[in-house]
Amino acid sequence: MSTITKAVDVNVPVSTAYNQWTQFESFPEFMEGVEEVRQLDATHTHWVTKIGGSTREFDATITEQHPDERVAWTTDSGPNHGGVVTFHRIGDNVTRVTAQMDIDPEGFAENVADKTGMIDQRVNGDLQRFKKFIEERGRETGAWRGDVQRPGQ
Repeated sequence: MSTITKAVDVNVPVSTAYNQWTQFESFPEFMEGVEEVRQLDATHTHWVTKIGGSTREFDATITEQHPDERVAWTTDSGPNHGGVVTFHRIGDNVTRVTAQMDIDPEGFAENVADKTGMIDQRVNGDLQRFKKFIEERGRETGAWRGDVQRPGQ
């Protein structure tokens, strides 16, 4: 299992950054290798990814979500990974978006990508593209402000 932590400061208010991040179906616009994300209900998504010519589909569950603070998830099928994205107000129009992911690479290609730092680079690139995506728009494409509590809380 590998843990990756990357952060980026985006020049939008915390609510704008958070609201955009909750629009999971827009992820293919800034995440490399993500072909499609379908929001199935308030806490379930279906993903289609393509990495190195290999297409994978998997489901994920949002395990915790608090407006303007965090979104956490874990996979239900397919690759074994999970993580949390947090949103920190740095100033009125500056937000630090931090992604922490735990990934258990499957197969030769994923293990090579993990060992050579390619997964780190991809996460960093996705955050940089998110920064460009939201800053160029200046506003979110939608919002979901629901609260999901971690089981047992």
